[in-house]
Amino acid sequence: MRTNEVIVHITDWLTDYCTTNRQKGFVIGVSGGIDSAVTSALCARTGLPTVCVEMPIHQVRSHVERALEHVAHLRKHHANVSLERVDLTPTFEAMRVALPTDAPQAAVELALANTRARLRMTTLYHIAGLRGYLVAGTGNKVEDFGVGFFTKYGDGGVDLSPIADLTKTEVYDVGRELGIVESIMKAAPTDGLFGDSRTDEDQIGASYPELEWAMDLRDRKVDTERLGLTDRQREVLAIFDRRRIANRHKMIPIPVCTIPERYK
Repeated sequence: MRTNEVIVHITDWLTDYCTTNRQKGFVIGVSGGIDSAVTSALCARTGLPTVCVEMPIHQVRSHVERALEHVAHLRKHHANVSLERVDLTPTFEAMRVALPTDAPQAAVELALANTRARLRMTTLYHIAGLRGYLVAGTGNKVEDFGVGFFTKYGDGGVDLSPIADLTKTEVYDVGRELGIVESIMKAAPTDGLFGDSRTDEDQIGASYPELEWAMDLRDRKVDTERLGLTDRQREVLAIFDRRRIANRHKMIPIPVCTIPERYK
């Protein structure tokens, strides 16, 4: 990948989209992970006002520290970057007490994790609405179009997606070129939605390089029966296929029931 050219292209694309749609800047939720770090750095490069929002909900301390370190680094190099901190823990706790929980524990935990993401989406749009800014998404290609590893109307609820055509490996390449802080570059990817240290790989059962390999095979419609795959490779393909099927509804446009002309 021609990383420098990609950085310039995305920066120009962000600038053009924002100005064409008569918006004033960008809002990004920063988590202490590589995707939000790269997205916010790219938005900062436009020179347009860029608000980084840190929104802890019972957050692991290291996640918060990495996010703040990243924003401090950005602000040293870009005068257009600002920080907003919104502690959503009390709001989340109020919702947790009020919401029904009559389901298996695993289902309750997942629903509450998604509630965290949706609270953050609401917060980002509140700030964006106050200022006339766009909410920039932080999803990468594998998450958004491979396995659907995002919350519908949570981190998937955005105005534009600058890095959604980059694999996780490519996001790291861009991050390295942008000079993203080392603590983020070395951190294991995690969505931070469960209030513990579980990683994306713990949740999915496969690493991002493995998922990228599987996505490439499926997108190219390769006949895998002729490849002599190892047991682990077959397992990864099964994980990828299972998640892509289960999450397909998140990765396609919302279906519209079209009324036949004869009924009108």
